[in-house]
Amino acid sequence: MLFSKETYVQRRQELRKLVGDGIILLFGNNDAPMNYPSNAYKYRQDSAFLYYFAQHREGLVGVMDADTDYEVLCGNEIDIDDIVWYGSVQSVSDLAQEAGVPNHAPMSRVADIVDEAVKQGRKVHFLPPYRYDTQIQIMDLLHIHPSQQRAAASLPLIQAVVKQRSKKTAEEIEELERAAVIGYKMHTTAMRLCKPGVTEQFIGGTIDGIAMAYGSVPSFQSIVTMHGEIMHGNPSPRALEAGRLMLCDAGAETNEHYCSDNTRTTPISGRFTQKQKDIYQIVVDCHDLALDVAKPGVRWWDVHFDVCRLMTNRLKELGLMKGDTEAALRAGAHALFLPHGLGHMMGMDVHDMEGLGQTYVGFDDETRPNLDQFGTNCLRMGRRLEEGFVVTDEPGIYFIPDLIDLWRSQHTYDDFINFDKVEEYKDFGGIRIEDDVLITADGCRFLGKDRIPYHVDEVEEFLANRD
Repeated sequence: MLFSKETYVQRRQELRKLVGDGIILLFGNNDAPMNYPSNAYKYRQDSAFLYYFAQHREGLVGVMDADTDYEVLCGNEIDIDDIVWYGSVQSVSDLAQEAGVPNHAPMSRVADIVDEAVKQGRKVHFLPPYRYDTQIQIMDLLHIHPSQQRAAASLPLIQAVVKQRSKKTAEEIEELERAAVIGYKMHTTAMRLCKPGVTEQFIGGTIDGIAMAYGSVPSFQSIVTMHGEIMHGNPSPRALEAGRLMLCDAGAETNEHYCSDNTRTTPISGRFTQKQKDIYQIVVDCHDLALDVAKPGVRWWDVHFDVCRLMTNRLKELGLMKGDTEAALRAGAHALFLPHGLGHMMGMDVHDMEGLGQTYVGFDDETRPNLDQFGTNCLRMGRRLEEGFVVTDEPGIYFIPDLIDLWRSQHTYDDFINFDKVEEYKDFGGIRIEDDVLITADGCRFLGKDRIPYHVDEVEEFLANRD
């Protein structure tokens, strides 16, 4: 258990208060078979369950009564067969006591509590499920078909969890700093290995091993690719080629599942060409602009468009865009080059709480998502920043051949895009630079003890001295 018992007791007290009334169900995860029942994926506890109940063991459900303050941790004890194969573990009673939960019971107790609540006409709150076994549990308990469970999930519970988990405490920030240290080791290793002839797969496997050696797992499937224009370009057996760029987007989870998430784009030959440097420097300046303007009270939506404005003006200087900048931004023409948002919340999930619904995590009544415009529809975050938020700062510029061809053939934004010039970049790939940023009382700061090199001179100097 990462934090003190009192931390989890206080979190649950606050949750019950925010939800107000009814029964709250928080489902822990179960083992997930990979290709046959006894060969499971590495276990990962549900983040919300871990946040409130602290325990990593599979097969648990936490139940809280917001009206009476009754709490119970439910789960079945392991038997001798499990002990033979996996060793002895703490009892459910011990786990409950450790997390400050007054009561424990077998898993069957959950059905009894739910049945009684339903008969009394009380609310039963649950979060949107994302695993099929949890969906089956909910169907058995509440007779709600899996296809209807996301819609039936409790909005008061979602909003309460988002409110609590969005602002990171000092002890959470310490754990995020630990994740950042692992991320530094991963990315500097990837940069050292980035040479012609080395495969993407070798680099991806090596940095994934670092994540598991120093923590739990990679915080998401590592992206290592010469095709940086592909947003999720997972490592292939291809050998790196001289003159091209390698994009590496990777992060780690600590043993308690707090995450890091960084991206670096490295010249495989050790130095940027002038053409690469021109685009790369725009991304650097966009990245650093976000650091200058992000602070409490500022809408992340506005930070995103400040970055897009700078990017558009600089692309105009290179002849890739043209026309009125503000009109181009309103139309969404810049999304040819930046089809995603500037960043997302981060914490125990690398896209923190995304499973609860991005509208609730990244937006609010003041700032609503624009789902109708290409590019803007991919913003995961727009709301006003608050002290204690952790967000990623990850601008990029991408040249996606199929998208370029489509927009050119349809004359999409001909007033703002110089397609003849863009044709010269169709084999360029893509560049992204990403860091994890803590919003402080008067601004923001990087997470992590050491900075992964990203300015042009730092990158080239690092690569020159890597042997």
